[in-house]
Amino acid sequence: MRQIIASAFVSLDGVMQVPGGQDEDRSGGFRFGGWTAPYWDDAVAETMGELFSAPFDLLLGRRTYDIFAGYWPHITDEADPFSADIARTFNQAAKYVATHRGETLTWENSQWLGRDIIARLRELKRTQGPVLLVQGSSTLMQQLLANDLVDELRLLTYPVLLGAGKRLFDDNAAPAAFTLTHSVVSPGGVIVAHYRRAGEVAIGDFTVESAAAQS
Repeated sequence: MRQIIASAFVSLDGVMQVPGGQDEDRSGGFRFGGWTAPYWDDAVAETMGELFSAPFDLLLGRRTYDIFAGYWPHITDEADPFSADIARTFNQAAKYVATHRGETLTWENSQWLGRDIIARLRELKRTQGPVLLVQGSSTLMQQLLANDLVDELRLLTYPVLLGAGKRLFDDNAAPAAFTLTHSVVSPGGVIVAHYRRAGEVAIGDFTVESAAAQS
């Protein structure tokens, strides 16, 4: 069975809009495009390198797909081996795309998820193959969380508040428990955390515990 890994750069207040480029998405009047760039260091690079080192297929929303398709196929400069390696990996990977316009997908190895995205993803998860890796794609990410389809969250949380912007979590996320399996803090204060899906939400009652302790 295939796993869905959702990876995202998020601010302290949960915003994930255009972390990498100033002009990629100014919708909603967002003015902080590229807000992760000042925090890039070897620790963050190592985290991203590890994420892309194992086999994967990409799972993308349409806006993120268009941003990627307009960038990665054109990266061929071997003077930047890190970006060149990512470009080769992304170009070769299968790209499953959530879009209403499947006929307009022109990046090599791109596949339309169809009109019923959730049904198609449940079908894909039952097949054999590499993990399905979500990058960006805030609207798709919220759909996945609402339908309890995320097996692992890999979050890089940055020490900034961005106010308004597209967010990772909304009010429709299905209640779920996760286990922290890995964490590290970069020199710039970026918290890297991996969470695995771990059953239902457990609840308790501190009032009952306090009363028992006093008896």
